[in-house]
Amino acid sequence: MHFLDQAKIFVRSGSGGPGAVSFRREKFIEYGGPDGGNGGKGGDIVFEAVAGLNTLIDFRYTQHFRAPRGSGGSGSNRTGAGGDDLVIKVPVGTQVLADDDDRTLLLDLTEVGQRELFLRGGDGGRGNASYKTSTNRAPRQHGTGWPNAEAFVWLRLKLLADAGLVGLPNAGKSTFINAVTNAQAKVGAYAFTTTRPQLGVVRHKQREFVVADIPGLIEGAADGAGIGDRFLGHIERCRVLLHLVDANDKDVAESYRIVHEELIAYGAGLEDKPVIVALNKIDTLDDELIAALSAELEDASGFPVVPLSGAAGTGIDWVLDKLLEAIPEKNTPVTADGDDDGEDTVDWSPV
Repeated sequence: MHFLDQAKIFVRSGSGGPGAVSFRREKFIEYGGPDGGNGGKGGDIVFEAVAGLNTLIDFRYTQHFRAPRGSGGSGSNRTGAGGDDLVIKVPVGTQVLADDDDRTLLLDLTEVGQRELFLRGGDGGRGNASYKTSTNRAPRQHGTGWPNAEAFVWLRLKLLADAGLVGLPNAGKSTFINAVTNAQAKVGAYAFTTTRPQLGVVRHKQREFVVADIPGLIEGAADGAGIGDRFLGHIERCRVLLHLVDANDKDVAESYRIVHEELIAYGAGLEDKPVIVALNKIDTLDDELIAALSAELEDASGFPVVPLSGAAGTGIDWVLDKLLEAIPEKNTPVTADGDDDGEDTVDWSPV
């Protein structure tokens, strides 16, 4: 299944149905008077976050969504049927943005089952019965129904993961997520093996949490170099970041600095999140060189460094323990700046 995290769609609510112009025609009833009913309300546009979806690929093939209009009123004071609401189902973590230069945030769907009214359908028009007064006993006017509302909007998916993996290309992120989850991320000895985010569920010490593997960053990613930084939005809601540095790099301190500066350039509070720094691929080095590189990396980052090998399994349990410490047992929604809203919610899983 292809991964798509942005899509532009057109939505339009239903217009209200017209009111009726009608008069009573019963036999033996003189001056029956008006009995035209009101029109029905148009359908609303509603967004709903559902479980089991982790991509916006469906919106590549369907970009137009129109709710039905309300039915017209009829005689005997009968109101027209309202149009059914059109519910657009999206993955958890989807944001609805205005189609303007600032991409203004309109909706943020962060919980399974969350439903948000986006465009309200037009009200039905008045039938002529509602215009009857003591001086206007036989009105022939009616309402045509209120118009619908329409808009072009952008959908942007930010995956809800508890921990995010960052690092340069070939830092071993895909190997790590394959080692600790049931994910089957592609592993290769070339840059940008991972071209789209990968999700996996870690089960450790009778707890579960979600890990996101983000495509590697290179210097200048904030300006569009390489794959760029567009996928960093998927770790804005993460509780903790695991920064992997390849022990085989010529300068491990420089490797850390490049990624850290790209996080700062991206903003959204990523540079302020808790970070665990790991020296990866230590299975190719001796103990003396591992200690020297760990000390160099610790001086550059200011964090304790964990020697790690995703391929050999060395240090994995220690890293998972540290990740668990940063992730509450009951997850609560996290905003882009990492603040909780204080309400407990059901744990979310991409599967």
